[in-house]
Amino acid sequence: MKKEIKITVPKNYSAISLSKYIQIENDMEQYKDDEQAQNAFLLYNLCGITPKIANSLDSETLNKINKDLSLFLNKTDFELQRFVTIDGVKYGFEPNLSKMAYGAYLDISKSESLLIDRNWKNIMSILYRPVTKERGALYSIEPYKGFDEKKSDMWLDVSMDVHFGCFFFFNRILKELTKDTLKSLREEALEDPEVNPHTKRILVESGELINRLLS
Repeated sequence: MKKEIKITVPKNYSAISLSKYIQIENDMEQYKDDEQAQNAFLLYNLCGITPKIANSLDSETLNKINKDLSLFLNKTDFELQRFVTIDGVKYGFEPNLSKMAYGAYLDISKSESLLIDRNWKNIMSILYRPVTKERGALYSIEPYKGFDEKKSDMWLDVSMDVHFGCFFFFNRILKELTKDTLKSLREEALEDPEVNPHTKRILVESGELINRLLS
């Protein structure tokens, strides 16, 4: 007798919390040298497919599941969500990064890198603070009063579509800044009077002179 199995493949990150995502990433790192084990791990944690069930599926079905899963996991077109409601409290993203409190910058810089890892919840708790006033598209949030570990833990239960929205927002800014910086440095390198034209051309083409200026 054939047994019908219902398999649900996630289409977006709204069903995955930050805590689950970090756990998956940590476990995947343990199997980084075993692609088959990584695939089996993802099938189980994201789709509830055990190795026994996976072995009972035909190759066409399994390939389709893996393809859908790959599209889901490689998604990067996330938009920044300016507001997030947690436990009935509305939090707003820092409305003006150029005027953000210096203490907030210092606390963010304590993270080893701007990656979605165990420290990411701390960054989110600094960037998002309770909304105090709204007027049309404008809003204000609470002044930064210093890092609070208890408040950062609540971000572990927030879905990954929110976290990725913030992460890729900064990712896009970084790419634009890098592109503009390299363009500016290239122009500066070409105008450097201390380097003769022939040597200058070689250094610029190799990127060495730009690297010196960037340093």
